[in-house]
Amino acid sequence: MNNMRAIITRTIIASSVALCSIVAVPALTFAAPNCNLQRDLENADLSGCNLGGANLTGANLTNANLFRANLTGANLTGANLIGANLSGANLDHANLAVAILSGADLSGAILWGANLEGANLEDATLIGANLSGAHLPGLTLRGATLIGAYLEGADLRGANLEDATLVGANFTVADLRGADLRGADLEGAYLWGADLSGANFTGANLTDAFRRPGISRADMDGVIGLDTVTGLLD
Repeated sequence: MNNMRAIITRTIIASSVALCSIVAVPALTFAAPNCNLQRDLENADLSGCNLGGANLTGANLTNANLFRANLTGANLTGANLIGANLSGANLDHANLAVAILSGADLSGAILWGANLEGANLEDATLIGANLSGAHLPGLTLRGATLIGAYLEGADLRGANLEDATLVGANFTVADLRGADLRGADLEGAYLWGADLSGANFTGANLTDAFRRPGISRADMDGVIGLDTVTGLLD
């Protein structure tokens, strides 16, 4: 009788362990990101990975998940990041020259001093992103959303921000010479000390934008399309 009880007890314990393995292990394996870069990175889960200084030149990261990833100083020159999730990622001084980030989400991303010269961020989302001091000449942000973004001291010479949503964005002492801001929504944006020489604001909304207290035609000297701008004090 005792032997029978012992056999039954061992059977129950073994079954319980096996059941726990079946239930628990796949969940843990599924949740963990794979930080290995020596593989196909399209649709890859690299969330939270430490990729500081990584060489990802020309990499295909289409629809990759890089949520809160550390990409400080990484080389992403010419990389394909279409539809990628880079929200909360740290791209401090990363090189994204001529990279393709159309439709990507960079909300809350840190891009201090990053190089995005000639990059394409058409229809990208950069809500609250920090691009202070970033090198952005020739950048395409057409149709992008940069609500509350920080671009203090950024170099945006010749950048395309046509139809971009720039509500509350901070362009303090930014270089916007020759930039295309046609149809852009700059309601409540900060333009204090920004160089707007030759910038095209045709059809733009400057309601409550700040250059000095309020914003008038005199504050927009050298700007193209003033007769169609809304929100000026005069």
